[in-house]
Amino acid sequence: MEGMNEPVKSDWNSFARVNASQRWRKPSAMMGRAMTDAIVAEAQIVPHLRVLDVASGTGEPAISIATALNGTGMVTATDISAEPLAVGEQRACERKLSNIRFRVADVHALPFPDKSFERVTSRLGVMFFSNLPQALGEFHRVVTPGDRISLLAWGPMQQPYFDSTIGTILRLVPDAQVPANASSMFKFGVAGTLSRALQEAGFRDADERQTDIAWNWPGTPEEFWSYFQEVTVPFKPLLQSVAGREDVSAAVLQELRNRYSGDQVRFQARIVLVSALK
Repeated sequence: MEGMNEPVKSDWNSFARVNASQRWRKPSAMMGRAMTDAIVAEAQIVPHLRVLDVASGTGEPAISIATALNGTGMVTATDISAEPLAVGEQRACERKLSNIRFRVADVHALPFPDKSFERVTSRLGVMFFSNLPQALGEFHRVVTPGDRISLLAWGPMQQPYFDSTIGTILRLVPDAQVPANASSMFKFGVAGTLSRALQEAGFRDADERQTDIAWNWPGTPEEFWSYFQEVTVPFKPLLQSVAGREDVSAAVLQELRNRYSGDQVRFQARIVLVSALK
């Protein structure tokens, strides 16, 4: 994700995490499909647009936006970490997409001229910007007048995906602490927080809403718990503090089995969607 401090950035960029992301790429993409579809729809993609996608990681929603553009326009996918972008570039090549490029960039100092894009998108990135006004100011600078920014963030932490995992740990280990970077994931769960920040950055007609979407793991509870521990960087200190505790793993797996339908672990994700115009 963009905008992290250096130790956390190193975790997002780590060899182990990138390898884990590759290993779990297919089920992770299936789980995130509804979330990707939500922000692509929110961005109102039409042919010939120039689109900036920030905090693209291994390529979404940039790849889906490029696909929706159907060979027209250009999507620029950025992230502060090079290794995930290399995975995204490989995925785009496999799909023979010619209207997408990948570039390492810091959201707080975007390396693009003023008024370069008709759309700016970011899926699950805005929560991690270390200086939100500066980052949103950069968004405002690079988008063309009258055009659109669309952001997607997590809603409150109190939702099934996190209750079943982190919530279970906190119930079993009362003195456990949620890391600050993890807490920041949910700061836009208070209605109106993100739309106000956009208005303060100079955007207008901000439209914010919370909605529930499907967020289902296409595999077993055991596979999901391994995936969660390997790739969920903001909670890494908490997860490491209970590593090897069989009672914790057993309790989490029981919660996940309660949500297992025989082929999927079923959650709902409560997300925040907001769009605004320059």
